[in-house]
Amino acid sequence: MPRSHNPGYAAIGLHNPANMLNVGAALRAAACFDVALVVIAGRRYASQRTDTARAYLEIPLLQVDDLHDVIPFDCVPVAVERRDDAISLPAYEHPARAFYIFGPEDGDLGRSVLSWCRDVVAVPSRHSLNLAAAVNIVLYDRLAKSQRAAGV
Repeated sequence: MPRSHNPGYAAIGLHNPANMLNVGAALRAAACFDVALVVIAGRRYASQRTDTARAYLEIPLLQVDDLHDVIPFDCVPVAVERRDDAISLPAYEHPARAFYIFGPEDGDLGRSVLSWCRDVVAVPSRHSLNLAAAVNIVLYDRLAKSQRAAGV
């Protein structure tokens, strides 16, 4: 019997998020787009009213000191960051197994994180986006491109 196509999975890492309300909304996005794992580094999560789906009840949520320590096996770390040398999201081909790393709303990921990310992707926008908006856009882009590739 032929094996069915395995679309892979997406995981997200939140590096030192500044605003816990945005983390709650990012968790809600994770639930909406079937994210397999959410990891938060640098902050401890407490349930937020913006996580109306109560995503932490259905998606594994890890709280760690360093995202690099929890990259799933054979998963591509992808930094999402506004940088001139980043790949523009519309042109990006998402890996089957991706660990998307999002930085703080009031800063950037920094060299220590970027050094272990294979790809750096930027959401083209006139201004910086908040954490939850960036998570929604990247996950929607992944879904749309996956469905288009599958002919859905």
